[in-house]
Amino acid sequence: MATDLHELLRSLRVWDPTVTELPAFDTEKAPSDPVPLFTSWFAEAVAAGEREPHTMTLATADEEGLPDARIVMLHGADATGWSFATHATSRKGRHLTARPYAALTFYWPVLGRQVRVRGPVTSAPSEEAQADLHARSTGALAAALTGRQSEVLTSAVELARTSQAAWEEAQRNPTAPSPTWTLYRLTPEEVEFFQGDERRRHVRLAYRRSGEGDGWSRHLLWP
Repeated sequence: MATDLHELLRSLRVWDPTVTELPAFDTEKAPSDPVPLFTSWFAEAVAAGEREPHTMTLATADEEGLPDARIVMLHGADATGWSFATHATSRKGRHLTARPYAALTFYWPVLGRQVRVRGPVTSAPSEEAQADLHARSTGALAAALTGRQSEVLTSAVELARTSQAAWEEAQRNPTAPSPTWTLYRLTPEEVEFFQGDERRRHVRLAYRRSGEGDGWSRHLLWP
């Protein structure tokens, strides 16, 4: 029997109370800088049992300004920015070369929270990217060594053969370099924290970089 998409959609609930708790968000107590608040919310998502809270949507635009988005992994967030990594030769890598600006979105449904970050993107020094890669798992290194991300794949056999060789190289040499592997850092110009509310009085706190310095302005947004 074929599935009716619309009936299936109508059967679903948003923030089912059996799995979701919507905490209060007192914006008056929010810090002046968004990074400590992000760190706190991230830790709370982990403690609440959120599955893979370190995954995020990365949105970029190509040479013609057409948007694209995919899920990637957060590699860090501090005063220098939000970090992620990929091959410079991948589709998103090429986008960032052409238009070095991006947006990130985190969604943690177990708490009804979103965090949105937007700003220019720069590449970290190669040695920093390689150190970040080598601090990760053998599988992560093998995937990086496989390379050719976003290229056309001629067959599953070719993938299996190349992947197996990369795994063997990663196990044999855990510091093997991946020349195109790049650590990117998004320097935020805007950061928004969204807390869902069961009566749809969602709380949205937006931080915006103020002037030339490192200060931030803050304001609430209508839900």
